[in-house]
Amino acid sequence: MEQVINYIRSSISELMFPKVCAICGFSLSKRQNFICNDCSQNRFERAVSGRAERINLPESVAGRFALWQFDKGGYLQDLLHKLKYHRLTGVGVDLGAILGNTIKKEQILKSFNAENTSILPVPLHLKKRKLRGFNQAFFIAKGFSGKMKYDILKKGVVERVKNTKTQTGFTLNKRRENIAGAFKVVQKEEISGKNIIIIDDVFTTGATAFELVTELERAKAGKIFIVTVAQA
Repeated sequence: MEQVINYIRSSISELMFPKVCAICGFSLSKRQNFICNDCSQNRFERAVSGRAERINLPESVAGRFALWQFDKGGYLQDLLHKLKYHRLTGVGVDLGAILGNTIKKEQILKSFNAENTSILPVPLHLKKRKLRGFNQAFFIAKGFSGKMKYDILKKGVVERVKNTKTQTGFTLNKRRENIAGAFKVVQKEEISGKNIIIIDDVFTTGATAFELVTELERAKAGKIFIVTVAQA
């Protein structure tokens, strides 16, 4: 009886408040949450590989993957803005799932076995997390984990101990100076010998990700891979 009542409530809710795509505004199917298939497949430009090749990765980083090219003032920036500032955490889960499906299809992480690999969403400082109410990278990681079957590291294993200013508009040297010493591995036993997949929303110069890599290296992490929704 309870299942019948829940079904009726769900049906009424869908009639009164139909789910629509956060990008195009068209109705979503029951299997879709915030982003329709047409938008996820055709709306954005795939990340340009040449841009990635000009950035030298730290020695311990096995590789880096960004799904789409960032479009300042465009649909993708608006979508990430909705995730980050409008608390549409389901958008992050959808983006992470799209990332996971793409990486699985293209076999980009085939050498990272699930038993010895963990996901690390780039941590937010406690003050910023309290102000925002959540860490957008965690929800991207949640969707990614659901498709790739890697576990997400527990909160507190790696912390952001420096409340940095926003990196927007900074030169590369200023970004590095701003982010230096920002992270700390608190539970080194959770990192030592383990492969780590760093998850974030946008990769720009790599200053944040590489500072995090430096701290993971000190904790004797295994292979490290950087995954983001977009690259600027």
